[in-house]
Amino acid sequence: MAQRIDGRKIASQIKNELAEEMTRLKAENFRVCLAVIQVGEDPASSVYVNNKKKACALIGIESLSFELRQEASERELLSLITFLNTEPKVTGILVQLPLPAHINERNIFEAINPDKDVDGFHPLNIGRLWTGEKGFLPCTPAGILQLLKRSRISLDGKNCVIIGRSNIVGKPLAALLLQENATVSIAHSRTKNLPALAKQADILIVAVGQKEMITSEYVKKGAVVIDVGIHRDENNKLCGDVDFADVESIASAITPVPGGVGPMTIAMLMDNCVSISRN
Repeated sequence: MAQRIDGRKIASQIKNELAEEMTRLKAENFRVCLAVIQVGEDPASSVYVNNKKKACALIGIESLSFELRQEASERELLSLITFLNTEPKVTGILVQLPLPAHINERNIFEAINPDKDVDGFHPLNIGRLWTGEKGFLPCTPAGILQLLKRSRISLDGKNCVIIGRSNIVGKPLAALLLQENATVSIAHSRTKNLPALAKQADILIVAVGQKEMITSEYVKKGAVVIDVGIHRDENNKLCGDVDFADVESIASAITPVPGGVGPMTIAMLMDNCVSISRN
């Protein structure tokens, strides 16, 4: 039976470490302040924003909340970002996704000061990632890397297959894994004979966005399987991109949904916020 990689436990460890670091920083009169912007009242977004505020409070990070109406224009949002970019008190800026359809996400990402871009979405931070320079890392890929490292799963020389090529997970994760000396393949909807490619993986990371798509047909015996997806099944229970019951019996380690990758995203957001003091 596969080892279940406990994202909640590892995320809690990271948050405790960050809380201790913040205690030291406050003793040195260093303050961290995260500004969170939400446009509209999407219920899921509201839950995520509240979870981020709670994490800030736990660690000792000040948080500011800015709530814009659903109809707010792109210009209004850009104006707020411009203000926060120049506000000395604010050390990190986060714009909660998704944004309403009338707002161009790329324009928003590019407007945030790269040195306050704690989501790691600014093109400059993406470039820093690919060239191995210091900068903010996208939170979900950084969380996956920490899950593997803190579970003592070696990446050196391993064959890693990522299913999913998004700018938020698949592509930046490939850069991180390459820095750890893994051999990386990125698969997607146009990949031919996907099961055969996936079955070559020592470490299979799935961010495809399709409920329980990945079965044992895709997984080599003894592989590590990281499931980034999150969905609701026919019983309204959370599930991932991986058919957990089918894959668990042949994998050596696997992340559950919920309780795997999800908690790590907020933990690494908090790490990005605190990392400002390390630069």
